[in-house]
Amino acid sequence: MSVRTLNLVATVLLVALIALCVLWEAWLAPLRPGGSWMILKALPLMGAFLGVLKGRRYTYQWLTMLVLLYLVEGVVRAMDAGLAGRLAVAEAVLAALLFACAVWYARVSAPSRQARLGA
Repeated sequence: MSVRTLNLVATVLLVALIALCVLWEAWLAPLRPGGSWMILKALPLMGAFLGVLKGRRYTYQWLTMLVLLYLVEGVVRAMDAGLAGRLAVAEAVLAALLFACAVWYARVSAPSRQARLGA
């Protein structure tokens, strides 16, 4: 898979994860009726958006560590009943896919790999 395709897939996954976090905590199944402060969990992901959009390798590297927190939250909250549990599973799946895509992007876009391909 090309660097450009990986960048596009990672951007789509990141936007989907941000949207899920906001919708989940604001309207779909918030911890408290009317929304909760948990909506702020989307802020760190938003901090990575521009870097991922521009294809910055460093952003991908720290995003791999950050997205693991969302994977853990999704796995833990998947035990919740009803819609919250299903949303948690969706969060875990999106986070796992984003993690894999970010690791793959960081590996493919490594300067040493680019030098070998260009030579």
